Amino acid sequence: MNQNKIKIIAVLLLLCISAAWLERYEIQESGQNLSGQMADKMKQNTDEPQNLYAQSAVLMDADSGRVLFGKEEETIRPMASTTKIMTCIIALEHMTDNEIVTASAYAASQPKVHLGIREGQQFYLRDILFSLMLESHNDSAVMVAEVIAGSVEAFVKMMNEKAEELGLTKTHFVTPNGLDGEDEGGVHATTAMELAKIMKYCIMDSPEKEMFLDITGTKEYHFRDLKGTSSYTCTNHNAFLTMMDGAISGKTGFTADAGYCYVGALRRDERTFIVALLACGWPNHKGYKWSDTKKLMEYGLSNYEYRNVWQELPKQEIVVKDSGNDQNIYQKNSVAEVEIQQKPEVLKVLLRTDENVEISVQMEKALSAPVEKGQKVGEVRYIIDKNIIGKYDVLTRSGLKKRTFFWCLKRCMERFFCYTRWNTFFVDLR
Repeated sequence: MNQNKIKIIAVLLLLCISAAWLERYEIQESGQNLSGQMADKMKQNTDEPQNLYAQSAVLMDADSGRVLFGKEEETIRPMASTTKIMTCIIALEHMTDNEIVTASAYAASQPKVHLGIREGQQFYLRDILFSLMLESHNDSAVMVAEVIAGSVEAFVKMMNEKAEELGLTKTHFVTPNGLDGEDEGGVHATTAMELAKIMKYCIMDSPEKEMFLDITGTKEYHFRDLKGTSSYTCTNHNAFLTMMDGAISGKTGFTADAGYCYVGALRRDERTFIVALLACGWPNHKGYKWSDTKKLMEYGLSNYEYRNVWQELPKQEIVVKDSGNDQNIYQKNSVAEVEIQQKPEVLKVLLRTDENVEISVQMEKALSAPVEKGQKVGEVRYIIDKNIIGKYDVLTRSGLKKRTFFWCLKRCMERFFCYTRWNTFFVDLR
């Protein structure tokens, strides 16, 4: 008997020791997994571009306008000739076919880099836009401004109005060519984020985006003045166009105050990225902007893919107070079913593998009758990094009338007469 007890106790002790060992093993395994997760997270963080030369930099998703990477992206800095993307797009949106521009004395006096025009020379405005964007000629920028708005001052006003229209609060234009300047509104400057937004407008949203891409993507362009006495060749100085597959547009810039600047775009596998760089080195470091641009574009291409984040809204109902219910006239309140207006079923968003979209459903808790069919009662928002990337109205499927004395009286009479007719029918049967 005693031996049996000893055996039982021994078995129990072995079980306890085994359980403790297993628990310890599981904790160790869990710790290893946690360490692995932390290592993965750290690895992802180190994947972000490091040691950029630019003092301000942005990588933007051109479709949504979301900033995928930023470095001092909201710091105001001079932007040099990257200014000319705004000059070009305004000209494209306001020019007429075969419009002619005449060089003024002021245009002919502009410093290098310049086309070398003479006062009184005439050109087709379209040709001058190639000079503006491929060679960054300062005299061409003044010619564009004068023919579109009548004067440089009036054109700069158009530039600032366009910036305001695009929601740019830290951008101020003083010159159409990007030369350093200052007026009562401030210095000629922007931020990397807002420069990227201007490029987004130029290549994605403007009605003249195709023409803008055609000009800025041209490698070499030849033209003559209107008399045909002088010929010109413009070579695109945007080296990024041949640096990476999919490069579609860009503009360089340099002044003593701004340093080297650049804004460019790349499109590959349905993804479009924009890079904006400000204060990216001074002489003799002209190549810094290409190094930073390539590094940022490669980061975007390697880490961001489109995912469908659309989710069907679960069946929702909202209580409608004082509403008439044809099914139950004694019930004071009814419910209204709701649905999303124009649901896309596919909502593609450019995301990193470790990113998720927050879905926020905001709806009225209760309504008061009457309620119309298709009445807006809420909103579904798709949010990432506090940015709303998708927004859809929630509407009622059907309407509900207000429960009034006359509504109740009408329903009671309908019930009464319906009952009377059926009662007469059964009496006749008997």
